[in-house]
Amino acid sequence: MKSLFDFIVEPVGNRYDNEVKVSGDKSLITNTSIESFKSVSNRAVVIETPMALETDIKVGDIVIIHHNVFRRFYDMKGNQKDSRSKFIDNKFFCAPDQIYLYGKEGDWKSFGDRCFIHPIIDTDIFTAYKERKLIGILKYGNSSLKAIEINPGDLVGYKPDGEFEFVIDKERLYCMKSQDIVIKYNNNIEYEKYNPGWARK
Repeated sequence: MKSLFDFIVEPVGNRYDNEVKVSGDKSLITNTSIESFKSVSNRAVVIETPMALETDIKVGDIVIIHHNVFRRFYDMKGNQKDSRSKFIDNKFFCAPDQIYLYGKEGDWKSFGDRCFIHPIIDTDIFTAYKERKLIGILKYGNSSLKAIEINPGDLVGYKPDGEFEFVIDKERLYCMKSQDIVIKYNNNIEYEKYNPGWARK
């Protein structure tokens, strides 16, 4: 049971991540809409790797993937449907460009040309925004960034509208491509990470 070009994955836990523990054995449902992408789980376990791709990702690895893999939707008649990634049972096809990180908690590696940025606090007293726009700390880099001496921990600037929000190990991060990083700042600039309280739950 192998695919030629796609990974075969299963969700870690449920397909939707819309339940938060609030006290003891009590929990709160944060979203009941199946179409809301923010509630779709983006964690999967690899069942099979593609036959036509050499990859460092192994069977059993945890991967952070695009939300559309597990997402459900309603068709024109109001019937609930699975995404076109659905294979059989609880297994799904996942294209290589839908995988962003792989590994395990606390030991993640970026996949392909993806990287992750940790936002920083905006210290400008004349703005209402808590987060400084288009500047952050590189959390997970890749080989192409390393080749131009941009490494994890560096303060970088990035293009607008290319970032996607993820929560990884209770940290809110932005995923983007290497080409979205446009500048590396001197590390003597003072900054503080911005991580909202809801991401740490």
